[in-house]
Amino acid sequence: MRSGHWSHLIGFPDRSGRLWPTRIGFRDVARGFFQGGHISTEPRLNDRIHVPEVRLVGPDGEQIGVVSIDEALKLAQDVGLDLVEIAPMAKPPVAKVMDYGKWRYENAQKARESRRNQTNTVIKEMKLRPKIDGHDYDTKKGHIVRFLRGGDKVKITIMFRGREQSRPELGFNLLGKLAEDVAADGVVEFAPKQDGRNMIMILAPTRRKAEAKVEVQAEKDRRAAERAADQAAEQQELAQSRARAATTGPKRKRGPADNMDPDIDL
Repeated sequence: MRSGHWSHLIGFPDRSGRLWPTRIGFRDVARGFFQGGHISTEPRLNDRIHVPEVRLVGPDGEQIGVVSIDEALKLAQDVGLDLVEIAPMAKPPVAKVMDYGKWRYENAQKARESRRNQTNTVIKEMKLRPKIDGHDYDTKKGHIVRFLRGGDKVKITIMFRGREQSRPELGFNLLGKLAEDVAADGVVEFAPKQDGRNMIMILAPTRRKAEAKVEVQAEKDRRAAERAADQAAEQQELAQSRARAATTGPKRKRGPADNMDPDIDL
């Protein structure tokens, strides 16, 4: 074997039990030569349970006790259900008689519902200057209020430039005014703090994001209902105008004599 070579002589048994040396390099190992198949996280059930005895739980949750695996399988087959190993590390393992397909479906539904209801906390960011004018301040304050009403946190950053860094009170005063203006929708979670050339404050919403989502959806539904009502009123008015036009009959076409002065004798 060459010096410094990452190779190993590994023996692989054949059917007779003899070991046949095989040279496996480090690259082969790194490429997954010894990687096994997919490790299943599903519980073992029925004939896949290879233990001599189990602590059996009935289909209604009743404790049957420690029985042999053959007896447990027979009890499950008699009621037309599956034998599922629910605690494989117990001594002896715990198995339950249940409808495995129904159990998997119900668990998948619960997981999907929990993912649908979970809320992710999002931190929005708004940057201001110490000497911001009134119009820009009102505009950015409106964005901050919209973020807070949507259930998101807001990070406000005051950016100082040049000599403005020597006057941090400008940032404190501006952030304090902003916190007072949005007090109905947010609270100060992280007090103003100088961070290099910037000053940071974090506002948290007064309502949870799930509640904010419900209110936003209700507002969208209300606007959609108003638009649908307006469209229905327009359609009804258009239909009434067409009905009136149909009852009056067709309009008479104007001729050349209609454009002449009626006082002129022809």
